[in-house]
Amino acid sequence: MAEKEASAAKKEPVIPVARPRVRGLDLLRDPLLNKGLAFTLEERQILGIHGLMPPAQLNQEQQVYTVMENFYRWQNDLDRYIYLMALQDRNEKLFYKVVSDHVELMMPVIYTPTVGLACLKYGLIYRKPRGLYITIKDKGHVADVLSNWPIDDVKAIVVTDGERILGLGDLGCYGMGIPVGKLSLYTGLAGIKPNHCLPIMLDVGTNNETLLKDPLYIGLRQKRAPGPKYDEFVDEFMSAVVARYGPSTLIQFEDFGNHNAFRFLEKYRKGYCTFNDDIQGTAAVAVAGILASLKITCKSLHQNVFLFQGAGEASIGIAKLLMMAMKESGMTETEALERIWMVDSRGLIVKNRPSGGVTGEKILFAQDSKPIDKLEDVIKEIKPTAIIGAAAVPGAFNEQVLKDMAANHERPIIFALSNPTSKAECTAEQAYQHTEGRCVFASGSPFKEVTYGGKKYCPGQGNNAYVFPGVALAVIACDIRVITEEIFLESAKLLADMVMTLLKVESTLPCLYLSYVTIVTGGYGDDLAEGRVYPPLSVSVVCYYNYWRIW
Repeated sequence: MAEKEASAAKKEPVIPVARPRVRGLDLLRDPLLNKGLAFTLEERQILGIHGLMPPAQLNQEQQVYTVMENFYRWQNDLDRYIYLMALQDRNEKLFYKVVSDHVELMMPVIYTPTVGLACLKYGLIYRKPRGLYITIKDKGHVADVLSNWPIDDVKAIVVTDGERILGLGDLGCYGMGIPVGKLSLYTGLAGIKPNHCLPIMLDVGTNNETLLKDPLYIGLRQKRAPGPKYDEFVDEFMSAVVARYGPSTLIQFEDFGNHNAFRFLEKYRKGYCTFNDDIQGTAAVAVAGILASLKITCKSLHQNVFLFQGAGEASIGIAKLLMMAMKESGMTETEALERIWMVDSRGLIVKNRPSGGVTGEKILFAQDSKPIDKLEDVIKEIKPTAIIGAAAVPGAFNEQVLKDMAANHERPIIFALSNPTSKAECTAEQAYQHTEGRCVFASGSPFKEVTYGGKKYCPGQGNNAYVFPGVALAVIACDIRVITEEIFLESAKLLADMVMTLLKVESTLPCLYLSYVTIVTGGYGDDLAEGRVYPPLSVSVVCYYNYWRIW
């Protein structure tokens, strides 16, 4: 017995294995895994986070209530933007729950118009890195930089070089706010997993002298890289993405300069899974608004003449897709082109124009007419039924323009699509007032309801978020490798039909779908009667999810 006790005494004591001290903290610091106070007691004990947070347990609905209380506490949208981005950095599940539950309220904060102000202030509000910054100095090593991203299963990339951010111009590195915001909507509106999304800034410098002289500028402090070097850099980036993530990876180009946007789209669209939202997404949303407007004006596409204020990538994209819609309705290309007119900074785009001529994508839309310098004179000459602004020239649709449109047509179409709000061609109130409440109005940024002549008008917002998240989900879900223009035209037609869906019960739709619309809207709305040519975004999201669940 004594020998056994002596033998036991000689054995080394059993030392319990200590838990890694950083395990729980790492989990709480990972926005993809963190649930905040929603962790149950059992989860806290198993995951090693018991005691690392207050003992209260709040479910997600309670947390959403807390977030909204803080949201309303801030006095301006930029502070609200900063608060929501901080929430996204620590608890993505809660962030997207807040966004999906309050779509109409959150969209102007996390997207246009506030994202424009956020980009202007990006250096000051920068807190935590989100996405990848690849500079021109990384040329030759882009694949190495891309490999530093810790997630291997990326399905969607939004990339910008910051040269043309909304209507604000060259913001260089500060343009990163756009890819971050776009991908937030990929998840918030289309349900694409946030870890499958990657925002990327291709920093090739900036020609913005104010930024270059700013000691606090956080981007590459140099002029934009010249042509051949820049092209080689973008080529290397595209190849590196495919090498790392595969040929089915969606690459959305965002806010590139006009001179690069069109050529990159044509260069890469057949060999890569790519699209340009400024050209194609904007076009789909604008054409959808036009098609919905025809239900109010009671005119066909054949009976309309469209005048564009601006001839950049947005206007050209809209015009080309509008041409497709016209040809589909039975018009020839020549007939369609006769109904599309454009005004740029040098006046009406016509053949043999003496003031600088016509180049690039504009040549297709050059009319055989006399040159006219001012927009007001163009309207008096050609009497368009619709004017579409996408050149970021604030006030371009002045009182005289609006009154002339109203004098020429009973129901003129006025689309002031430039972003942000400060760049809009006119406000909703101005449009309704100067056309005596007869215009069909839509804008790029949101405007509040307008009451004129005792009638309420709800301005439609031509928001790209109606289209690009859905297109992205379709591309990923169906493994689409080449994104054609037909996809955007179909998107436009379906979006236009959604306005009518809320007005008329279609017997071919499943009862489940109709019940969802009834629950959300409280019945079938009168969107067109109020002048709204787009459905409420919250209803669109619910219907969109429901379409996927049914079909």
